[in-house]
Amino acid sequence: MAEENNINATFYHYQLIKKIPVTRILVRCYLLLPYIAIIAEMLLISWTSLFYFALAAPLVLWIHYVISRSVLLLSGSSYRRRWKFSMQLPWIGYITDQHISFRMFRKVYTYITAIGLVLFLALIFMSPLSFVVSLLFWHLWLLLPRFYAYARLTGVRKDGMIKFNNQDISYYQQ
Repeated sequence: MAEENNINATFYHYQLIKKIPVTRILVRCYLLLPYIAIIAEMLLISWTSLFYFALAAPLVLWIHYVISRSVLLLSGSSYRRRWKFSMQLPWIGYITDQHISFRMFRKVYTYITAIGLVLFLALIFMSPLSFVVSLLFWHLWLLLPRFYAYARLTGVRKDGMIKFNNQDISYYQQ
């Protein structure tokens, strides 16, 4: 009976290929960037930038959520259950909480990056400069940890699986 289960069953054996640590110093530098940005924006543009800076953060989070969710819906229903909204550093926003294919990770964040940039750059003509600068900052700041993961995983095969943890990024292959 046990042999029959082994013959008919499908076992997925994933091997850890690369583990990228997310150090405390990296997270602290990441958390320091918004303070530097708001001070620079207030000095270079206007003191009202503080209001726009605070308004832009939740708006960018919502736009990222809508784009991610749309890409996942168009890709298939199996991915929707694996994603959640997270406030854990450095993975703020709508992110996977399980293993996900590296291709899907790249696809979702390529769309978020491109559509977000186009949308925010189109707002240059309709919104105050400090608001657009704030939108662009939050857009890039929220994507920065994903860009870090993507940059550190260059050169690996694209058919692997990726898992985000608070302390590391793990890349697996079957």
